[in-house]
Amino acid sequence: MDENILVVDDEPQMLIAINETLRRKGYAVTTAGSVMEALCRLKERYYHLVLTDMRMPEMSGMDLLKKIKSLSPQTPVVLLTAYGTIQNAVDAMRHGAFDYLLKPFSSEALERVVRRALDSNPQRNEKPAHTIITQDPAFSHTLELAGQVAASEATVLIEAESGTGKELLARMLHQKSDRSKNDFIAVNCAALPENLLESELFGFEKGAFTGAVSSKPGKFELANGGTLLLDEIGEMAPILQAKLLRVLQEKEVDRIGGRTPVSIDVRIIATTNRDLQELVHSGGFRQDLYYRLNVVRLTIPPLRERCGDIPLLADFFCKKYGKHSGENTISLCSDALDRLMRYLWPGNVRELENTIQRALALCSGDNLRAEDLLLPNSYTKNSPLGTEAKFHDLGLSAGVTMREMERKLICRTLENTGGNRTQAAKSLGISLRTLRNKLNEFGLQDRGLQGRQAKSAHSHVSI
Repeated sequence: MDENILVVDDEPQMLIAINETLRRKGYAVTTAGSVMEALCRLKERYYHLVLTDMRMPEMSGMDLLKKIKSLSPQTPVVLLTAYGTIQNAVDAMRHGAFDYLLKPFSSEALERVVRRALDSNPQRNEKPAHTIITQDPAFSHTLELAGQVAASEATVLIEAESGTGKELLARMLHQKSDRSKNDFIAVNCAALPENLLESELFGFEKGAFTGAVSSKPGKFELANGGTLLLDEIGEMAPILQAKLLRVLQEKEVDRIGGRTPVSIDVRIIATTNRDLQELVHSGGFRQDLYYRLNVVRLTIPPLRERCGDIPLLADFFCKKYGKHSGENTISLCSDALDRLMRYLWPGNVRELENTIQRALALCSGDNLRAEDLLLPNSYTKNSPLGTEAKFHDLGLSAGVTMREMERKLICRTLENTGGNRTQAAKSLGISLRTLRNKLNEFGLQDRGLQGRQAKSAHSHVSI
């Protein structure tokens, strides 16, 4: 079994008894003899279940319960006590406890409550391919809201930086909807030129253009009865925005070269790594389409704002990619975890996954060390780009607008890469097309060229 259970009790014999009982059933058990030790363990990794004693010297089990629920709202907690009262049970349930077990209890009673608690954990029941792992309160709230709207027909707009898991959240919405038995179709609006994106979305009839030797249905028709994900919707050209608006309003599509519209029944989920409202104000996105898409808006926090998820995600990726012979999983050393925690992750969860996968391929033992991670020194919390010094370095101060911060960050990144837009986009965690659009938006189209010229000129200066 892969379920991790944390047991907290200040009585050593009780810890030993529970540990042996659960390990015999195949669970991975971690014990903590105090609340402070338990809190340290909770920061190091994710636990599918916490069993905690009610009365302990430094903090009560009830207080620990409240802390756990603030850190990881979806983690079930079972309270153990020899001093059971009806009022205690009511208070425990009111503060989010899954159950309440009176001491002394039999191994059978313990096993039953553990099994029920683990089965109730939604993060355990997700399909592995679409698991969303978090203990961050803000992201957990987003997931709760997503669960509430999943069964509706409302159009959903997901706003988040690249690499945070926007498509994963979109797939979760589809899985939990009444459309889950039908297709989930994804289209990356930033990956295709305007003419190809039009034919991909709306389809075409035979002879509609050169090379159209047969008719082809578009993604809207293929997703009929299911869900269509429009990934990076902010990159869509204005003419296609107008056609998309008509589809949303009329529930029908016109194939290129077609004579009659085709009725469709599709739920739309759109994602973007850009601020669509700002794009509307700058004229880059249709206001009427924005309101059509922004029925329900979900936001995923970047990884740097939910550092508590880093140990949890790193542990998940170690298990996913780090199997050696048999069932032995490569684990993280404390220096490696510290290095991960100090890095700012401009590429978010996608970058973390790639980092762990690469490190596991390079490490030789059963422990992943800091030097195996090969992370750059920039974008760390103790570097100029990782502290308040970063803002001083960019010439920023309190009260500056987000737009100006974004413009200066792009300029500085291009300077650091010598005007190489591909490297700059990678460092910023955005697509090359998004960077080009940003340069046009800020009137910086020649910035990359200037950077290369400056770098070339500098290389000829002797000291």
